[in-house]
Amino acid sequence: MKYKDYYKLLDLQTSRVSIDEIKVAYRSAAKKYHPDLNIGDALAEERIKDINEAYRVLSSPVSKRKYDRIWNNRNTAKNYQKFKNKNIFSMFLGDVGNVEDDSKKVTKGENIETEIKVSLKDAFYGIEKKISLKNIDGKIKTFSVKIPEGIGNGEKIRLIGQGKKGINGGKNGDLLIKIDIENDDKFKLFGNDLCTELKISPWEAVLGTKINLKTIDEILEVCVPEGIQSGEKIRVQGKGYKDGKGGRGDFVADVKIMVPKKLDLDEREMFEKLKEMSLFDPRK
Repeated sequence: MKYKDYYKLLDLQTSRVSIDEIKVAYRSAAKKYHPDLNIGDALAEERIKDINEAYRVLSSPVSKRKYDRIWNNRNTAKNYQKFKNKNIFSMFLGDVGNVEDDSKKVTKGENIETEIKVSLKDAFYGIEKKISLKNIDGKIKTFSVKIPEGIGNGEKIRLIGQGKKGINGGKNGDLLIKIDIENDDKFKLFGNDLCTELKISPWEAVLGTKINLKTIDEILEVCVPEGIQSGEKIRVQGKGYKDGKGGRGDFVADVKIMVPKKLDLDEREMFEKLKEMSLFDPRK
C-alpha cells in the first residue's frame, strides 16, 4: 500500500495534535479542495478523497497511534538523510548559492482575482452565472461559473488554468472569483444569521400576539411576547443562512413598533380614555 502523509494532507506539521485540532484541520482542508470551489480541477477530486481517508485514520485514537509509529519512523529517517546530504554537499562545494538559469525556469502563471456580486437569494439556493472579463490582450472572455448553494460571503471560487499563462511550459495560473453577497430590501446577512424588520402595532406590543413571518425559504409563526419594546429582537434558531457544514444560522426579527399617523373618531376616543386612566409614564 502506497504511503501517504496524512498530516501533510491536513496541513499539519506534527503528529502531536489533539483530535479536536485534527477535526478543525480536516474541515479547513475539505472546504479548500471542495469540487464546487475548484471547478475543472481533477486533482481536487483526488485530493478530497485523500483528505477524507486521512481524517478517518487520524480521528480514531487507535488507528492514529498505529499510523504515528510509521509517520515518526519515516520522518526521522528523512530528516537525518537530508541533514547528511547537506553536510556532504557543503564540505566539498561550499555555499555556491542558486546557479539555476532563471530564463529557463519553468514557472506557473500568476493567478488573477476578481469579484462578482450575487443576490442573497441566489447565494442561498445556488445559481450558475456568466461573467465576462478582459484578458491581457484586451479581448473579452466569458466564463460560466457555478455558485454552490449556501456559499459564504467573501468566499472564493477557483477556475483552474484561467489565469495568466505559464512561462517555459509552466501551468497557467488560476482565476479566483470572490463572492460579494448583496442584501435585499427584506433580509440582511450578518455572519450566518438572516435579519429582517418586524413591524408591529402598539396594541400588539402591549398585549402580545402571533405573527406569520416569511423567511427566505418558508413561513414561520412567531410569538411576540406582551410588553415587547422597539429594538428588541426575536430569534428563531436554525432558520437563517446556511453555514457550509450542514447547519444554519438564526433568523432574527428586529422589532419596530409603528404608531398610526391618522386615527378615526372612535380610535381617538379610545386613546383619550387610555391616556386618562393609565398610570404608565415611559419617562420614569
